Amino acid sequence: MFLRSGAMLAIFSYFLWGITPLFYRLLPGVQPLELLSQRVLWSIPLLLFVRFFLKNRTGIKAVWEDKRSLLLCLLSTSVMAISWCTFTYSMTHDLVLEASMGYFITPLFSILLGVSFLHERLKPAEKTALIFVCAGVGYQLFQYGSLPKLALIMGSAFALYGFIRKFIRYDLTTSLLIESLWLLPVAIALYFWLENSGTGTFSTSDTFTRICFILTAPVTLLPLLFFTAAVRATTLTTIGLAQYLEPTIQFLLAVFLFNEHFDSVKGVSFSLIWLGLLFCILSLIRHHRKNTAKAGLGIKSRRSL
Repeated sequence: MFLRSGAMLAIFSYFLWGITPLFYRLLPGVQPLELLSQRVLWSIPLLLFVRFFLKNRTGIKAVWEDKRSLLLCLLSTSVMAISWCTFTYSMTHDLVLEASMGYFITPLFSILLGVSFLHERLKPAEKTALIFVCAGVGYQLFQYGSLPKLALIMGSAFALYGFIRKFIRYDLTTSLLIESLWLLPVAIALYFWLENSGTGTFSTSDTFTRICFILTAPVTLLPLLFFTAAVRATTLTTIGLAQYLEPTIQFLLAVFLFNEHFDSVKGVSFSLIWLGLLFCILSLIRHHRKNTAKAGLGIKSRRSL
């Protein structure tokens, strides 16, 4: 029953993403580059295993024939590496609050990409949301004298990654596998460089820490697989509303469990961002209701014929 409910799958995938800071608390102080290396190294066998059981996977021949998607995977790999490194840095350096802000503003970066490259038109609610988000970020700049750089990098990188993936024609597991394979030489080089320089921790870690390193792969991939199933089984409106669950959970963990610094400046900044997002959420709900009403009228008119 659970696996058939697209809404529940969406909520579950974002819930898993939301609680990932709890997992990374088990790896305090580990370098983001080492986490990137370990995640890639362990993701490849896991993806090969999952791919083996998928029926609708992209064939090897189709992969090589679609050179455009193959090159786009290389581009998305670069963006993914930036996104992963900034995310793991925030998780292991008590910056979960800033990561939360990054994921709150990701949808608005996606809107900007759509307007800039796909010639999409901004709705009034989206324009209002962008104004409030800019005000929230600008308020931090005015008060602190610096931008929330990590949040801006994470938000823009994740939005750009999603934008590039729109043009990749492989299935999710195949594209993730190709991205990991593109990164494999870098991951191997990083592993030996970190170990030889004495800054790597995997070879000298205890069994529990090594297991945590291995688990970085399923912790990353399982929510993605649930999310993919959700996209196929529910509406984009549901996905659009559920996506705010992840940064909300991260925000609550950062403030109430990890006791990260949350002053009045951040309170005002987050409030402005939330107010902007509220306009987007209300717009999504209104759009969904209109479509539902139109569909209902269409069914009634067909029945009357």
